[in-house]
Amino acid sequence: MTNEHPQPPRRARTDPPSPATPRSPTAPASPTAPPLPSLTGSPFDSDTFTSATFVTVGRGPALALAGVWLLTRVGMLLLLLRDDLGIGGVAHEVDLYRHWYGQFANGTFPPGDVTWQYPPGAGLVIMAPGLLPSLTYFQAFVVLAFLADAVITLALARADSERVTHGAWYWVCGLPLLLHLPLARYDVHTTALAVLALLAVNARSTGAHQLGGALAGIGAMVKVWPALTLLGTPRGRTTREAWTAAVTAAVALVATLALFFSGSLGFLRMQGNRGIQIESLGGTALALAKAAGIWPGRVEFRYGSFEYVGPYASSLGHLALLLTVIALGWLLLWRVRARRWTPATPLDAAFAAVLLFTVTSRVISPQYMVWLLGLAAVCLTSRRTVMRPAALLLLPAAALSSLAYPVLYAEVLAGTPSGITVMVVRNALLLAAALLAARRLWTSTVTGPPSRPTEDQAD
Repeated sequence: MTNEHPQPPRRARTDPPSPATPRSPTAPASPTAPPLPSLTGSPFDSDTFTSATFVTVGRGPALALAGVWLLTRVGMLLLLLRDDLGIGGVAHEVDLYRHWYGQFANGTFPPGDVTWQYPPGAGLVIMAPGLLPSLTYFQAFVVLAFLADAVITLALARADSERVTHGAWYWVCGLPLLLHLPLARYDVHTTALAVLALLAVNARSTGAHQLGGALAGIGAMVKVWPALTLLGTPRGRTTREAWTAAVTAAVALVATLALFFSGSLGFLRMQGNRGIQIESLGGTALALAKAAGIWPGRVEFRYGSFEYVGPYASSLGHLALLLTVIALGWLLLWRVRARRWTPATPLDAAFAAVLLFTVTSRVISPQYMVWLLGLAAVCLTSRRTVMRPAALLLLPAAALSSLAYPVLYAEVLAGTPSGITVMVVRNALLLAAALLAARRLWTSTVTGPPSRPTEDQAD
């Protein structure tokens, strides 16, 4: 294998020796000796380490990544086929999707169905298994989930290819912490849109910015939160191109679906009626109060999930909405005050924004962890990211999420000490990750001297 680092030409034997020059105490022992490594920087910031790794190993990292992906995904599939961990029934959500598929076949969004709480673009994902008529709906849905997962992995691996970064590995090893749940929810599909949007917006060309914006707009019409991927786009041309494409794609998608299907906006009423889900931060507070005997509420199945019902539950739901508004206000203030943009800033801002919206939500379903793992993985494709500590906190949080559902979900519902403990620790990790991400985003972009204007900002 050829060496990518050319060697200096050898000195001819007839050349006169160079005169001796005094050496400083810190100078290397010989002209060809490598420089001393930095004791303060990360070894992964070394260009020599990066080049040497890929010259020596060649395709090794890619083959290793593919092998781990295959092994872990086979394990996830086997768990899905058995579907007997804890309370089981993880795959039953796909049966609900199949029911909705029948509604779409009749030309309407699910009429009067309180469990339909999604933007109209979600209908495209629900209808997508029909593109594989040779398979059952369940089989086709799982195949498409694997395809979305593979697209995310390939996109992250490509973003990692020229640097020793860890985004693809984080995703490949992090997603199985949620066991088989990702294969029975359409959140992997939505995460694929968000990941591709972020990577495209972070490219240099106008076409990439427009593509990223369009993907974010479509993703927002599938599950709202991908709109946050555009929060950190650099001011100037990139923001104009991406946001214009996002609005155009979103409006075009909604108009098209409204033309061919009735009831496309019915989800708004159902979403507005939701209460405090037992897995949310507010739900954990009520669980602790109930265990202490100071709150007399109960758990009911409402709007497709288990919620707490009783005194102050409605007020707590309004408080959660207020906190979400405050989080949005803080993010807008950050965008106005930010003075330094690096290639990692759009990635870090999207990750921090979705974390803040997650912890302030009335609902934290276990599949929300898929979004957070995907965005954390995108952050880790950049050496300039400041989100590594927050990303690491998500890994135990993901493992605890799968422990809470489906493994110990009966204990969570009953409010037993083990169930409450799992939820308290999981939600404490999420809250810590959100606060840490917000703090690091602010300190890395707002405080200190402003950066030099980029080409986009100069337009």
